[in-house]
Amino acid sequence: MNSDKRRAVVLLSGGLDSTTVLAIAREQDYETYALSFRYGQRHTEELDAAKKVAAELGAAQHVIADINLAVFGGSALTDDALAVPHHESVNDVSADEIPITYVPARNTIFLSFALAWAETLGSSDVFIGVNAMDYSGYPDCRPEFIEAYEHMANRATKAGVEGTQRLKIHTPLIELTKAQTIQRGLDLGVDYSWTHSCYDPVDGRACETCDSCLLRGRGFAELGLVDPSFSSANA
Repeated sequence: MNSDKRRAVVLLSGGLDSTTVLAIAREQDYETYALSFRYGQRHTEELDAAKKVAAELGAAQHVIADINLAVFGGSALTDDALAVPHHESVNDVSADEIPITYVPARNTIFLSFALAWAETLGSSDVFIGVNAMDYSGYPDCRPEFIEAYEHMANRATKAGVEGTQRLKIHTPLIELTKAQTIQRGLDLGVDYSWTHSCYDPVDGRACETCDSCLLRGRGFAELGLVDPSFSSANA
């Protein structure tokens, strides 16, 4: 650890967006502390990816916290009784309604863990890869949610009340398209073959037809590239 650097907690799922955010925090000369969750999701490929990403991007520490949101259900990502939606085209992905892949209160919970770790580390900086452009309609990815959470967080901790912590939630991707996010990561040396974003992998491989696959696939296509997680990239 480098005590001369500012410390930042980075929420790291192992997906495209959070990996880009970790690279951005590193570029901004933060000592990064990556935080992932085993939260009852249907597959663990993303956690394997998160371990790889944290190592490749030089996180000072990577913690995987165990919580179980599957006990509540309510999401296709945590409840085997609910099917993950698949589409023929990215044009079928709608942001007009909140999809069944929304996990109730997930980012609120994740940010609470990040806030606790940041206070322990003496950090005032949390990074999260939320996006209000190319996203699936999740309410906890919107600017008004982040603003409200930051306002609350600064009144929720001993460090905040005593004035030794002034929490800032960094959302460097919030106004970027998926293509812009990918380009930003490529410029920082990110290898997106490290990442895993698929909601419904088949034998560990991206399904290529869930909302997440289609949105990131379009981002790569807009740059004239093939998503390295797709089978066509490895043909």
